[in-house]
Amino acid sequence: MNNTPLSPHSHPLHRLADLRGRVRTTAQLRGLGVTQAETSEQCRPGGPWQQILPGVYLLHPGAATPQERLQAVLLYAGRSRDAAGVPAQPGADKPHGPAPDAVITGLAALALHGFASAPSLLSLDHVDVLVPRLRRLRSTGCARVLRTPALPVPVHIAGLPVAPVPRALADAVAGLADAGAVRRLLTEAVRAGHAEPSAVVRELSRARLLNRPHVVGAVDSLLAEGRALAEDRLLRMVEEHGLPDPVWNVDLRLPGGPHLGGLDAYWPEHAVAVELDTRGPRHDEDALGSEYARKREALERLGITVVHITPRKLRESLEQQAAIVRTALMASVDREPAAYVVVLPR
Repeated sequence: MNNTPLSPHSHPLHRLADLRGRVRTTAQLRGLGVTQAETSEQCRPGGPWQQILPGVYLLHPGAATPQERLQAVLLYAGRSRDAAGVPAQPGADKPHGPAPDAVITGLAALALHGFASAPSLLSLDHVDVLVPRLRRLRSTGCARVLRTPALPVPVHIAGLPVAPVPRALADAVAGLADAGAVRRLLTEAVRAGHAEPSAVVRELSRARLLNRPHVVGAVDSLLAEGRALAEDRLLRMVEEHGLPDPVWNVDLRLPGGPHLGGLDAYWPEHAVAVELDTRGPRHDEDALGSEYARKREALERLGITVVHITPRKLRESLEQQAAIVRTALMASVDREPAAYVVVLPR
């Protein structure tokens, strides 16, 4: 039996100084050989450690960095805090181990996604964290616990599980009464390409936020912003991919007859139309979808080809959408001539 005493530097407390991460749970410290008594001694007033959240410790004096605070919240909220394993460290590109059971959301998530209109991580009083609905966990300190029936599939930023932008926006908006702040966040989401308007409105609807006046006004601006961006991309598609110039934003009517509908672009000599599908997922989506379908059927009975394009397709596959329109224009020579319609500015 070897009775040689341990050197001071072989003690777990000394080895911890070399670890990359400086946030640990009680269970993780115990797994590293640090007793509860030693943890309590290190956290005495003026000591080198501090308890940042129940069962979660910061292994240095002074304020936690924003990254350390996010880690602490995830360790507090996650079931894995009861295990002795060590989570992925900051800077990791991908998560390690099973799917996370806690996800950063709200303003903290938007800051991680790079929103300029979100407060900085350093200035936030608390961090919103999503946990499964049946978890028995209370908000405390810098951790604000939000329960949800199902966790969203997270995006991993700097090794941390973060809610996708539409869900993070809905959770942030739920806690904001400032109409200007809500409008700035929603506008930036679309203008900076973080999310499609329809996905944002869908999450706001699920969160039952569309009955709040300051949210409704911001959503109207969001949808208008999304349509304006889509129209700009449609114009760019025509210019950059050498398509013939259409007439823009027109209404079609039968001579002396009924209104057939508005179109974003129309090539009269080819009887080809483009319509941007920018509808938001509101309560009347089925009726709106039926209206789209009726208009398309009426125009196609008259021999007019209608190409529906979503803002997302314009953003992600502009060249492919240009090819679809070009194919429709080229195919027009093989079709029967379309019925005569009156084209009016919209």
